[in-house]
Amino acid sequence: MNHLPQAWGRPRDDVYGTYDRSYLQTSTPNSHTQSPAVTGTSVLAIKFNGGVAMAADKLASYGSLARFTDVKRIRVFDKTTVVGFGGDISDMQYIDRLLDSIDVEENYSSNGNTLNAKNVHTYLAKVLYKRRSKFDPLWNQILVAGFDDDSKPFLSSADLLGTTFSAPHLATGFGAHLAIPILRRLFPEEMPVENIGKEEAVAALRECMKVLFYRDARSLDQYSLAVVTSDGVELKEDEKLEAQSWNFAENIRGYGTQVN
Repeated sequence: MNHLPQAWGRPRDDVYGTYDRSYLQTSTPNSHTQSPAVTGTSVLAIKFNGGVAMAADKLASYGSLARFTDVKRIRVFDKTTVVGFGGDISDMQYIDRLLDSIDVEENYSSNGNTLNAKNVHTYLAKVLYKRRSKFDPLWNQILVAGFDDDSKPFLSSADLLGTTFSAPHLATGFGAHLAIPILRRLFPEEMPVENIGKEEAVAALRECMKVLFYRDARSLDQYSLAVVTSDGVELKEDEKLEAQSWNFAENIRGYGTQVN
């Protein structure tokens, strides 16, 4: 046996040949997404009379570094559905390629049927659950907006565990803590969607994006805004908050040393 300390107990290479370490190879899954590197933050969406509005800022952070400032996290599918991505950017790109392949397959099919938002959400939820079951999850939370089988506004979410949830207004990331209370105050959940106008919904999202820019360190004042109606998807990817002023900060009390 080999007498060298780093190889005690192993056969000597000069007698038995090079030591075969193949038995050390395991079949454990890749775990790159267990620690996502570049991530996006909040995605917001709200139903209104005749459609759904969605907004997401364009920042992708490398840890705490605001690294990429032009990442589009809202994806249009088949001109009838929008998908908003929060979480890992590389996993978002992987899901985007899946949607591309589904889009091509559907457009070349001969049955004449098209996928609506509810179908897309079901598919993505199954993909996320499958990857979770393999212990190699896609580190994303997504919002899917559009119309269901009855041509009614549809909005639902799915996370990295494959858990799904629907509500009149949804948000991912810090938006779930900062924006949802604002939307619930403006549009209580008992309020019928038919009572919410398109302009009101868009104005509420703009206000929420302003709050997130001030309060969420991983947010940005540039964002994408998508509005889904029966006429199709209107996507604006170069929206920007009006000139922001931090003068209000001097009137805030309760943080740090108080001088008066």
